[in-house]
Parts: sequence; structure tokens; C-alpha cells
Amino acid sequence: MNALTYKKAGVDIDKADAFVKKIKPLLQKTSRPEVLGRIGGFSGLFQPQINRIKNPVLVSGTDGVGTKPFIADLQGKFDTVGIDLVAMCVNDVVVCGAEPLFFLDYIVCGHLDTSKLYELMKGIAKGCRLSGCSLIGGETAEHPGMYAKDKIDLAGFCVGMVSREKIIDGRTCRKGDKVLGLASSGVHSNGFSLIRKVFSQKELKGPLGGQLLRPTRIYVRPILHLIQKVRVKSLAHITGGGFFDNIPRILPPDLSVRIQKGSWPIPPIFKKIQSKGRIADHEMFRTFNMGVGMVAILSPGSVNRALTLLDEMGLKAWKIGEVTEDKKRVQILD
Repeated sequence: MNALTYKKAGVDIDKADAFVKKIKPLLQKTSRPEVLGRIGGFSGLFQPQINRIKNPVLVSGTDGVGTKPFIADLQGKFDTVGIDLVAMCVNDVVVCGAEPLFFLDYIVCGHLDTSKLYELMKGIAKGCRLSGCSLIGGETAEHPGMYAKDKIDLAGFCVGMVSREKIIDGRTCRKGDKVLGLASSGVHSNGFSLIRKVFSQKELKGPLGGQLLRPTRIYVRPILHLIQKVRVKSLAHITGGGFFDNIPRILPPDLSVRIQKGSWPIPPIFKKIQSKGRIADHEMFRTFNMGVGMVAILSPGSVNRALTLLDEMGLKAWKIGEVTEDKKRVQILD
């Protein structure tokens, strides 16, 4: 009987080592001056330039992309899912007013398909470049028997920094403040378990699946530009839980918002999902972003300036509602 090895058990360490060497150039393209050490060590090293920020506070976020990789499998396209992974984390960090500094990924698979994973890493590196943060490390794990051979799962972790005096936390929100909706790029990375119930695999393998793979919009640069010019009182990333669960997270407990449906154009993809699945409005607005991937709350006098600044950054936005003292935390009015 031949001796048993880790490779025969399903884990190929040599292939993993070769993969790490292959992706090093991708990581190097995301480097910032604060990155120390070399890629491939036990830890990523980052020396933040603390002296440029008064009372610096570190802000952390972690997230994944849900079941969106199922669509990537059907389409045979994996680079956009890497952008999604970064977006879901850096968007959560920037809503506090923080600049994302560095990012780490965790990828687990049943079998190390280096061509698939390289495309995924290309997307992660691109997402880091788009958000201005460095990809300083991560982990790629091969778990045969726990995951099907062709399946992957993803998680990411991001750290940013902001001055304590400039943290955006919603405390200054007042009745009468206005709610801006910032355009999404599509479905982003939430609601795919429901989408896979609505559409067949045949449909998801076709052009529809390609449309659904459009990557999550990264809001970092427009938001950082906006908060330097205008006082933004609160920001919410519209992810899982949609409008109903995410907006209350950034409001004082005695305040609510009224959102006016029809004040922005809902993209056709959401109408297609709702019609095909016979999904109620409330469920749609609690599951999907409905064309609004980020919400900003400002005083009425700041709205026009904010809309102009966002437009100059190439990001469409609309005035979609206002802050109230109603006990219903979020109302969506027809």
C-alpha cells in the first residue's frame, strides 16, 4: 500500500505555494507607502501615517458576497466577484467617514483551481485599487470533503482610519434633514438566494446572469470627496436588509425616514425580479437596494451642493426622502 500524503487527501501544498507566487504582482499593484515587509509572510504589516490625522480612530469591517459565486460558476466568470468582495467591506468602512487603508481576503475551496482563483484575485486587486487601499495579505484554503470540488466561498476584512472628531455616526441628524440616494450599479451582492429561486439555471447562464454579475459599486472616492466639501450627517450602505434594516442603523432612536418611491428610477433588473417572482414591494425593499446602494443624510441647505459634487464625480444621486419623528423607522410612500 502506498504511503498516504496530504496531497492524496486532497490538499496540494505545492500548488498553493505556486499560486501565492503567481499573485504577488497583483498585490504589489495595490501597495501604499505605509505597507512594510514582503508579501507571503505570516502577517501583513502596515504603518499608518497617524500624524496626518488628529485623534485617529481605526475602523474595521468584514463581509462576504453571499451566494453570488453560484452565478459566477454558471457564467464561468470570476473577476467581478473579487471586486464585490472588496466593495462590501470598504463601503461599510467609508460610511463612518474613514479612509480604507488595507484589505485582507479569505478564500476557501474544495479544490485549488488556480485559473479560477487567479481571476478572482485580479478582481480583488482591482477593487483595492478602486478604493485606494492595499491588499496586504490573506488566506487561500483547500477544504476537500467540506466543500464541493468546484465551489468557493469568500470573505474579506478591511481597516480604515478617521479622526475621532470627523466620525459620521448620525448623532446630529434632525427632523427635516434630507435623504439622498446614491445610484447602485445593479443588484450588488445581496438577495442572490432569492434570485436563484426566481430564475432557472438556464436563465442565469444566459445574458441575465451576466447582468447580475455586474460588480458592486465602490463608493469610497466619491464619499471621501463629498465629506471634505459638505457636512454629511449620516451614511448607510444598503446591503442585506435593504432600506428597512440598514437606514435605522444610522439614525438616533427617536428619528425615522420617509422615502418617496418614484423619486429615483428603479432599474429594470429589479422590476424583472419582482415580476417573475411575484414579490411584494416590502420584500423587495427589504432584500435589494432597488437602485440605491448608499444613502446620505444632510441638512436641507447642503443638498444641492452635494448633488453637484457627486455628479462631478460621475455618480448619479437623487433627493429621495426626509427625516421625521414618526415611530415607523422607515416608511416607503407611493
